[in-house]
Amino acid sequence: MRDFRFGVNFLEPGSPDEWAAKCRRAESLGYDVLQVPDHLELPAPFPSLVAAAAATEHPRVGTFVLNAAFWNPVLLARDVVSTAQLTGGRLELGLGTGYVRPEFEEAGIDFGTPRTRVDHLERTVTELERLLPEPRPALLLGGTGNRMLRLAARHADIVAFTGAQTVPGSTDGSLRLLSAAAVDERVAAARGFAAEYGRDPEFNILIQQVVPTDDRKSVAAQAAAQMHHLSPEEVLELPTMLIGTAEEMAAQLLESRERFGFSYVTVLEPALESFADVIARLRG
Repeated sequence: MRDFRFGVNFLEPGSPDEWAAKCRRAESLGYDVLQVPDHLELPAPFPSLVAAAAATEHPRVGTFVLNAAFWNPVLLARDVVSTAQLTGGRLELGLGTGYVRPEFEEAGIDFGTPRTRVDHLERTVTELERLLPEPRPALLLGGTGNRMLRLAARHADIVAFTGAQTVPGSTDGSLRLLSAAAVDERVAAARGFAAEYGRDPEFNILIQQVVPTDDRKSVAAQAAAQMHHLSPEEVLELPTMLIGTAEEMAAQLLESRERFGFSYVTVLEPALESFADVIARLRG
């Protein structure tokens, strides 16, 4: 069983001083990886990661995750090489297919179909393997479907599970959380694919919400009422939500690592401070 690693996905832009300050704060709180997503309204990934590495000493920095459709593979390889050099080899490269149709439209890129988006991601991974010099950054691939999980099992050092799926009929990228039973099935599929290739990648989970509370059941009931497709009991089982005291959330992550194999845990920037107590308990 792998040791825990903890990442924080930064969403808010800021001045150079503000950006450096929150990166140093994350380092002081025990985060292992400082991450940036790839959405049009959010900070640009590569310059943000170079600045994060310059402001800190130890954490790795990572894209979580790049929308491969936005990138020409050859030009992406150039940016990856430069970013890896400028961050002192601390880069983790996370890639995904993209899922927010309005962003594609704004960028003038064909949204296509799930198949065509995975096709492009697969070409991108193949080209990066050809173009990137050794030592290459660790590769993280995120997704849910069988083809994505097979691609990740074959090529990635880290398989990132979203634990969510697009809301049926949605065109804006809205997601709904998968039940723990559904995540079990996805994890089993990924393990099967990895076994076919004789590989043992690290498993990552993105925590969508961290809710400190002394009353887990009440919060779970409120969440279930908003989600509609999960019961309060199912909400409490979710690997993508942490609810409770720091001690209860730490216990939940230990159970999640045992059940699903999630040793690499990422939270969103709003949980930067509240999740730090959980990190401290798990490393205490």
